[in-house]
Amino acid sequence: MRAATAMQIWISQLEQRQYALAVGLGIGIAGAGLGLLIAALGPLLAMAALLGALGGLYVITELRAALYAIIATALLLPFGVFPVKIGLTPTLLDLAFAGFLLVYVAGWMRGDRAGLRFAPPQAMIAVYVMWLIFAFALGLRHAPPTSTALRQFAETLLSISLVFILVDLLRDRFMLRRLALVVLLLVGAQALLAVGLYAAPDSLAEALLARLSRIGYPDGGVIRYIEDNPALGERAIGTWVDPNALGGILASAAAMAAPQLFAQQPVLRSRWLTRLVCAAIFLALLLTNSRASFVAMAVGLLAIALAQYRRLIPLLLAGGLLFFLLPQTQSYVERLRQGFAGEDLAVQMRIGESSDSLRLISRYPLVGVGFTGTPDIDIYTDVANLYLIMANQIGVLGVMIFLSAMAGVFVYGWRAWRFVKAAHGFAAIHLGYHAALLTALVNSLADLYYFRLDFQSSITWFWLIVTLCIASSRLAIAQATGKKAAIARGKSLL
Repeated sequence: MRAATAMQIWISQLEQRQYALAVGLGIGIAGAGLGLLIAALGPLLAMAALLGALGGLYVITELRAALYAIIATALLLPFGVFPVKIGLTPTLLDLAFAGFLLVYVAGWMRGDRAGLRFAPPQAMIAVYVMWLIFAFALGLRHAPPTSTALRQFAETLLSISLVFILVDLLRDRFMLRRLALVVLLLVGAQALLAVGLYAAPDSLAEALLARLSRIGYPDGGVIRYIEDNPALGERAIGTWVDPNALGGILASAAAMAAPQLFAQQPVLRSRWLTRLVCAAIFLALLLTNSRASFVAMAVGLLAIALAQYRRLIPLLLAGGLLFFLLPQTQSYVERLRQGFAGEDLAVQMRIGESSDSLRLISRYPLVGVGFTGTPDIDIYTDVANLYLIMANQIGVLGVMIFLSAMAGVFVYGWRAWRFVKAAHGFAAIHLGYHAALLTALVNSLADLYYFRLDFQSSITWFWLIVTLCIASSRLAIAQATGKKAAIARGKSLL
């Protein structure tokens, strides 16, 4: 602030010629910089970089904008990195987190924030964080850490820190509603992008995605097919590159959005826009051919129907019948059958991975082998199951701590539900958050992206869902408790 004020005073004291010279010099430097940027990156990326810089300046002055930047980066450019090397190459998500933390800490330093709000589930999540750090440190005896492993582990801790920061920040229903609106719009945009790239000719989709190579994406071979066989059909990927990772995001987002179809006041205001976003998410999920995500979404929708919206049950039954009977979906139905029967190559590979994982767990059951490497050459940690890869890296005790933390979130949400369910607008948001978490946990039985360190955007998305569950529950309980206290005080006065 002092520097800005001094600059303003200096400019105001300039003579007319000096002022004109300073303006001309500023325009010249800006024009030269823009020309250099266009020459280095091309016009499209140069414009994106310019808009990103302007957005970055805004982000570091507004906390909500910084939070939205984290969510937008995680959902739309999950693997983007800063296009210029500055010793190390931070990801765009790193920069978004840095801006958010800068604004948050600055608020405390200025005295804008006072007091912290906590919720009971955070205690077990704190234990989980400490166990992660302990497992990482213990795993260093097997292999030294690389700079990439250190950075990714720190990013994971940053993602989990959202649970402690946002629960304090989200102090009213309007903020939770606005956040749900932002998330649904961004997921809807990713869904439309995934459908568009899927519908486009492969050469055009490949060329468009290759333009992202300037920010760390692959420069070719991006289009994905079922079992990597073009004859079996393409899979939608959007800007996520991996169709299963995208499927996990879309499945949990579908569960989050579904209650809005029945809400008296949907967060998107327009019921038709809500239907359009839900349809886009569902279609994109179907096109990913991620069977685990599709089944997980069905579980999440069933939970929503049983908890509150019974009208969803006939729709689910009708949709299920159409899905299994329509000629256009028979190939997908057959893939589901093969998956449950363990007949296709992908499932057989996962069965083999699970067997190898169980062998690792039998050798290192309590604390796992950490994140930097394995002590034996005949074992590896990657397995397409979040709970098994957790057991591999942080041990069975770590998995139990994680599951206890998730159980605490649901118990806390159930306590809040009796206060929320009568408030139709907020009930849809609260239920959607918890259905999204349930969907993510079911999806994790056949995927690992919410824990695998090189999928930081998936990890951030998962812990954002956990945060929203806790924040909505804490707010509902706090408001109900406050009303009871007010009524009790009124009675005592009488």
